[in-house]
Amino acid sequence: MTSQNIFMIADTHFGDDAIIRYEDRPFESAAAAREEMIRRWNETVAEDDIVYHLGDFADLPDEDCADILQRLNGRKRLIMGNHDASRSPALWRALGFDECYDLPVIFSDWYILSHEPLYISRSMPYANIFGHIHSMPLYKTIGPQSACVSVERTDYRPVLFDDLRQKILAEAKRAGGPTYPA
Repeated sequence: MTSQNIFMIADTHFGDDAIIRYEDRPFESAAAAREEMIRRWNETVAEDDIVYHLGDFADLPDEDCADILQRLNGRKRLIMGNHDASRSPALWRALGFDECYDLPVIFSDWYILSHEPLYISRSMPYANIFGHIHSMPLYKTIGPQSACVSVERTDYRPVLFDDLRQKILAEAKRAGGPTYPA
């Protein structure tokens, strides 16, 4: 029996040519970005792993979304983003996500998974893992109560939740912030 890893990623925007310009992504076209991100995803994620996609998956017709989802390793779960709202959770599941949520999810007791960053004060015992902000410098990639997993910050591939958790814990300890169970 193999161990199952859990990964996080956000803002792939498969099929969106404009995002390449807006975020200065290192790809010639949306088609090139799609193939490279699929390659990096599959290089990182095994078939039995779980991947939480924290929104803004694709701007493509249903059949293209289904094709991409079929090609991506792992069991995929979507936390819907603003660009995913044109489809229902039921349709996203029909296209290939194992689960789809239209609201934030509390994960592993202390981590709130959402598309957009949430307000979390120092007195709250939670950390927020999110996307949406891409490479905006106003937000840190890792903070004492947060982590941004927009692809621009993750080498265009999913990142291991255990690594995120350890980095958040280290930042929280350094900043004298909340402590979370390891």
